[in-house]
Amino acid sequence: MKTQHWSAPEYAKHAHFVSSMASEVLSLLNPQQGEVVLDLGCGDGELGAYIQSQGCSVIGIDASASMVAAAKARGLTALEIDGHNMDFENQFDAVFSNAALHWLLQPEKVIDGVRRALKEKGRFVAEMGGAGNIATLVSAMEEVFTDNPDFGAFQNPWYFPSVDKYQSLLEKAGFLVKDIALISRPTPLTGGLDKWLDIFANSIHRPLSDEQKIRFFNAVERKVKSALFSEQEGWVADYVRLRFKAIKL
Repeated sequence: MKTQHWSAPEYAKHAHFVSSMASEVLSLLNPQQGEVVLDLGCGDGELGAYIQSQGCSVIGIDASASMVAAAKARGLTALEIDGHNMDFENQFDAVFSNAALHWLLQPEKVIDGVRRALKEKGRFVAEMGGAGNIATLVSAMEEVFTDNPDFGAFQNPWYFPSVDKYQSLLEKAGFLVKDIALISRPTPLTGGLDKWLDIFANSIHRPLSDEQKIRFFNAVERKVKSALFSEQEGWVADYVRLRFKAIKL
């Protein structure tokens, strides 16, 4: 699978809804002055900077060099680390993550790394794509690949678990799940569908030729327009979020 590419300036311009809709998961984290917090998949550091402003010491990690540079520019300590490969030990009061865990396709490895990173009774608080997230878009993209054999095989870059599945993984790893829920959250695509595909699905279409990409974008739009577009609201994607809080036993 081609690696997803991130551009911090493009993300800040066209994907600001990701951080602007994080108030509930930040409330669930409830950061306290003096705590040491790991921001897993910190992106451009906007949420990590907020947590830091609450009196916490924050370390952000992200697999994207562009995002790490942007986070550092906000004054965060940020490291270029894949979330599958954390090697922290008993260091953090909390591990926080927003809109990142669904990009990590080996959840057991991630959860184990989080557990090792936390102090005893430390908390893991996160929001990610859950079961049914962008189902209309994923189905359409898969259909377009089926309709165009020259594109090759469709490879889904996301992991969208159910409540039962993710709770089971957390408990198996040694967490007590205090709060977990699946939340339907229709989300306006402020930059339009093409910009969403360009930012969030580039690992899917990047291997295609320029001509194939035009076919891909046009075909996906045709398939989803009746479900996701209206003249009144514009493009609104069928987001579903999985939000949870778990305590290391």
